[in-house]
Amino acid sequence: MESPEGKGRARRAWDAYASAVNKVASPVVEPFARKAAVPVMTDLAGFWLLWHVEGGFEGLQRLGMSRSSIYRRISLFRKLLGVHPDEYEMPGVRLDLTKYQTTPATPAEPVKAPA
Repeated sequence: MESPEGKGRARRAWDAYASAVNKVASPVVEPFARKAAVPVMTDLAGFWLLWHVEGGFEGLQRLGMSRSSIYRRISLFRKLLGVHPDEYEMPGVRLDLTKYQTTPATPAEPVKAPA
């Protein structure tokens, strides 16, 4: 098929190669990838939350996070989710910054889950 890349020979060759490799490698690699994905995504979800509730880059530095650590997480966030954490909106999550800022870290009485 004609495309901006030519007749597509290289793409067909790559697809055939990738298909053959994935049949062999996928059963071995996939369990490891899944184990690695959970902690990485958990870390990025926490990073996203702190980014927003603490006021972005400067807020994370105030918490004690190093510049290089912040930049690494921003880079990984962009690579995996395709957008900067400042622009990302987590589906199903609504942030109440006023409540976050006015609620003590350790409440006087236990917080009850909404019914």
